[in-house]
Amino acid sequence: MIGDYILEIAYLIASVLYIFGLKMMSDPKTAKNGNLWAAAGMFIAIVATITLYTYDIKNDAGEIIEKGVHLGNKLWIGGGIAIGTILGYMMAKKVQMTDMPQMVSLFNGMGGACAAIIGLIEFPHYAHNPDSSFLILLTIYAGVVIGSTSFAGSMIAFLKLNGNLNKDIRLPFYNVMNTGLIIAAVGLTICLAGGHIGTESVDIWVYILLGLSLAYGVLFVLPIGGADMPVVISLLNSFTGMAAAFGGFLYGNMAMLTGGILVGSAGTILTVVMCNAMNRSLSAVIFGAFGTGGVAAAAVGDGKQKSYKQTSPSDLAVLLNYSSKVIIVPGYGLAVAQAQHVVHELESILTSRGVEVKYAIHPVAGRMPGHMNVLLAESNVEYDKLVEMEDINPEFSTCDVVLVLGANDVVNPAAKEDPSSPIYGMPILNVEDAKHTVINKRSMNVGYAGIDNDLFYRDKSSMLFGDAKKVLAELVSELKAL
Repeated sequence: MIGDYILEIAYLIASVLYIFGLKMMSDPKTAKNGNLWAAAGMFIAIVATITLYTYDIKNDAGEIIEKGVHLGNKLWIGGGIAIGTILGYMMAKKVQMTDMPQMVSLFNGMGGACAAIIGLIEFPHYAHNPDSSFLILLTIYAGVVIGSTSFAGSMIAFLKLNGNLNKDIRLPFYNVMNTGLIIAAVGLTICLAGGHIGTESVDIWVYILLGLSLAYGVLFVLPIGGADMPVVISLLNSFTGMAAAFGGFLYGNMAMLTGGILVGSAGTILTVVMCNAMNRSLSAVIFGAFGTGGVAAAAVGDGKQKSYKQTSPSDLAVLLNYSSKVIIVPGYGLAVAQAQHVVHELESILTSRGVEVKYAIHPVAGRMPGHMNVLLAESNVEYDKLVEMEDINPEFSTCDVVLVLGANDVVNPAAKEDPSSPIYGMPILNVEDAKHTVINKRSMNVGYAGIDNDLFYRDKSSMLFGDAKKVLAELVSELKAL
């Protein structure tokens, strides 16, 4: 009995640490410590479960034949934890910032898979017992559906982000198939939970349910393009949280339930925020699937060849040196080049010469929510210099130079000016309002949304071609020489 009380106290402490850690993660200055506090809570919950959790063994008739049994197979449990810890540590140490979205998708998928496996392991204990309640069975099957959907969808997102699946795939009657799959999965879940399928065939139907859910997860993410990927990642994250919460409810594990609720609610809120930032409804993201990742150059529009101006690091250095205010717009190209440290050096030089420097952060810049914030925090950029889109947009008109580093779709004026554009209505950074706009890109290829950017051809715009890290290094050298 004392062990049960200690276990509940341990779960309470773990839950408090989850909440405290999540709160700290809302500020980049405390995010690292918040992550550690949350991890400490998870460690307490795991150790307490392994050492203190007990259960009763029942026979087929539901009668208790042995009470207060501790968890067995501790060697297998310890081995799994050790392997997971080593692999997780190695991946976290070696992963590049450019690969962080892929890793987030991979880890999220593993969480969904675990939630689905819990349901697959537990359903025989309840499905063959006529006394099992509808709510318990519904919890189990919902965990299987949501967990497997999250797993399959996260794996497709991983392949897309990693470049292994970069072809546009949209099957005929896609919306019809997707809608049919989800209706079938929900209907089968209700039938199974309501006991409308005989116990002799329930096992087969559960695995059919698993197959339907996996297929839905694949088809759900497959046609969604790169421009919408930050929303997809946060949405799948919320799925995994909900599936984990179902597992916590099933086991009566308050730490698991609290963790799942926090992840699910945080993912849902973030999904809504990201959709608002793009001025798109969630249904438009799921069914519209814009942003299919085009790669071909698009320098021709309306049948006419467009012209653009080109600048050099030396010319830009002079322009920056005599500016009073500079705004830097980081994008995925900055992450790919791993140029965050060089851009911080550039900022430091300009600041030391009396130039006001700020960073304009678009909510969906990069490949995952908060990608640019994390990237720049890694190079010790002061958080006060990172300004969100709503606050920085009025300042572009008072800015001498805007330096766009690898961003494309989040600065595309078509979002405001071209009703036929697939990104029309998406809030963007108003970089075209500045006196001078310099865009660093490797080439004139289109961005992740697969559309051309008229900003590149405007009178106040200049192109600075090349790898961001190399170009910035040259720019820093030129500035130091002035």
